[in-house]
Amino acid sequence: MNFIEVLKGLYETSGIKYLTAGQAIMIVVACVLFYLAIVKKFEPLLLIPIAFGMLLVNLPIAGIMDAPIYDSNGDLVQVGGLVYYLYQGVKLGIYPSIIFMGVGAMTDFGPLLSRPSSLFLGAAAQLGIYVAFLSAIALGFSPKVAAAIGIIGGADGPTAIYLASKLASDYLGPIAVAAYSYMALIPMIQPPIMRLLTTKKERETTMEQLREVSKTEKIIFPIVVIILVTLLLPSVAPLIGFLMLGNLFRECGVTDRLSDTAQNALINIVTIILGVSVGATANAELFLKPETLMIIGLGLLAFMFSTVGGVLFGKVMYKVSGGKINPLIGSAGVSAVPMAARVSQLEGQRANPSNYLLMHAMGPNVAGVIGSAVAAGIFLSLFA
Repeated sequence: MNFIEVLKGLYETSGIKYLTAGQAIMIVVACVLFYLAIVKKFEPLLLIPIAFGMLLVNLPIAGIMDAPIYDSNGDLVQVGGLVYYLYQGVKLGIYPSIIFMGVGAMTDFGPLLSRPSSLFLGAAAQLGIYVAFLSAIALGFSPKVAAAIGIIGGADGPTAIYLASKLASDYLGPIAVAAYSYMALIPMIQPPIMRLLTTKKERETTMEQLREVSKTEKIIFPIVVIILVTLLLPSVAPLIGFLMLGNLFRECGVTDRLSDTAQNALINIVTIILGVSVGATANAELFLKPETLMIIGLGLLAFMFSTVGGVLFGKVMYKVSGGKINPLIGSAGVSAVPMAARVSQLEGQRANPSNYLLMHAMGPNVAGVIGSAVAAGIFLSLFA
């Protein structure tokens, strides 16, 4: 065997021979996500696993998402790819619920309990969900797929993945990538809208210190929420239930080890598996379609209108309170915790260097988490 034949044999068995133009494009997209995550530091904990999964699935004949093959007798002929099995946790809604438990363990609901009116800001900031839902239907998507697209406006990645896995599994890749990418881009998307819709005087508004919330209130809150929400919307019990379980670990004072595990080791492990699994759904054959571009556009529309809804209701509360509530905190109702609250803080300080809005913005921020999960429950009740 001469050298040329050896090279030819290597070529015949390599993925280079089978690389398509679509796969090459998706590899470039994955590299762009790596750039945004590593250089720009846009949600690196999520974008890097997602981009890596996208990269792996678009490398020819690697087979990481291949389903197992059985013969006519039901005997296993070929095992499936590694990520195929990991992905079952996404399809079954396991990973999003576990991540919600970690989020709950990291979340202080004190600002929300201190100012319950923050719930209205969190609700108003779900406007983008319904705008995108109606827009998707107008563009020809089925109600199920439109609901999964609309939930991108909640700026809550696990909720978007959970709903898409139940209602629109074929579009899970584009929906997840859109949701997490726009979450990462919140510092670029929100500020122009916030400045456009508010006056300088409104942005300069300083807010009074929040009242101190008792330990008893913080313990009772997650228990009451899970009872009320699950009675109204049983379909959303896995998300809200695990969110409140994590928060109860945090607040009860007798489960420090469980709280520490939920908000550190466990959520980190599941985030890696979830990100790679979701990224691996973005293969060229499914991703490079006109529908994908429409989903990306509708996701941006949803984020923009969610920000608009929160800020406009913040302006209403500014008027009703006699100028005591800064409308900038309304933008934090889009749920991306805590990034959206930090954006409110930065914009407030830009207008007034002595302004400190972070804790005030955390109220609508965590209310948005509940609001987006409730919206998902409504869609599941209607279309599942």
